[in-house]
Amino acid sequence: MKLDDTDRAILKALQANARTPFSEIARQIDMSSATVHDRVNRMEEAGVITGYHATVNPKEVSLGISAFVGLRVEQGREKDTLKRLEGIDGIQEVHLTTGSWDVMARVYAEDADSLRELMFDNIAQMDGFARSQTMVVLGSPYESEELPLEMGLEE
Repeated sequence: MKLDDTDRAILKALQANARTPFSEIARQIDMSSATVHDRVNRMEEAGVITGYHATVNPKEVSLGISAFVGLRVEQGREKDTLKRLEGIDGIQEVHLTTGSWDVMARVYAEDADSLRELMFDNIAQMDGFARSQTMVVLGSPYESEELPLEMGLEE
């Protein structure tokens, strides 16, 4: 889908706060609410907008530890392993990668004991698991779920 500056402005507003009323977005970009509504519908149908989410503070829901886990997977077992990772509580993200690890996962756990249980009792017991490296997050001074809409989109 080809996006113009108006589409990008709408996306920026929704990324900043998905609960922003279309009437407010319309006021910000000097358009009618109906036009904003139509453009959002078009972007949803085209798969540009894939959902609307609440951002939850992990510490406020007793998930005090975050870690990145690099996983080496046995050749030929990738699909199986990825499917199993989806079903493990505590795994937030799974990415296929190049380099030292086949898969990078972001995990959350209540505490060190819960993280150990996640790693040893769940991930390490999977068929296709070869080895892993866990990197505990000590702090996250910058995180963003907003995409840089100025980059990479068709003009």
